[in-house]
Amino acid sequence: MEREQIDLDTQDVGRGSVIRYGHWGRPVLVFPSEAGRAWDFENNGMLEGIADLIEGGRVKLYCVDSMDHLTWSDNSLPTEERARRHGGYEHWVLDTVVSLIDSDSPGHRGIVTVGASMGGYHAVNFALKRPDLFPVGISLSGNFDPSSWHGWGEMGEATYFANPTAYVSGMEGEHLDWVRSRANVLLVAGQGAFEVHPTRSLPGAQRMAEILASKGIPHELDLWGHDSAHDWPWWRKQLAHHLPRFC
Repeated sequence: MEREQIDLDTQDVGRGSVIRYGHWGRPVLVFPSEAGRAWDFENNGMLEGIADLIEGGRVKLYCVDSMDHLTWSDNSLPTEERARRHGGYEHWVLDTVVSLIDSDSPGHRGIVTVGASMGGYHAVNFALKRPDLFPVGISLSGNFDPSSWHGWGEMGEATYFANPTAYVSGMEGEHLDWVRSRANVLLVAGQGAFEVHPTRSLPGAQRMAEILASKGIPHELDLWGHDSAHDWPWWRKQLAHHLPRFC
């Protein structure tokens, strides 16, 4: 399997790594679990479930660092400051990573975002904010309300626009029509260990689905069984089950 690691500098959040897997196919931007690194998908066996897609030239994966340790995972910072720093991460992805993908996969038909746990938040957040770039967002056990992540301090505009449960609820008019016409969100969650406590991934997915439904934004909620845990072996099965239909 073709593999290449690229380190990209950014003024806001430091140097981040991108690892590309594959030689051809639809680009898939992959976010790891909380505070994870670009190699986490490989190290946790996620590539095994979709090896046929990669080797068959149906997808090219671009796995990125999360940089959560500088943003959402730094509980010493008030939530608004974490959100402000997260904005720097968004700029890195949009300005630097997307440019890399566009030059490496010219003529593609839109980038699919995928993420597990907090990575699921990133995948859906980018798909809802920029569906022109990311028309498909796939979350595996994500939670979409950053204000609930050990939040403290006064929360303002930065937190609002980093919180899909807030800004999607506030969408209306032409902007909502624009999102409706482009976005396609898949929310996957299990009903087993750690999907409710402490991650709140199951209720988080259900709540996000309700908000998307209220706004008429195309989406799907796929709930797995009570044996499906908040862990890599289940995310591997879920990704292998769903990704082929988007590629």
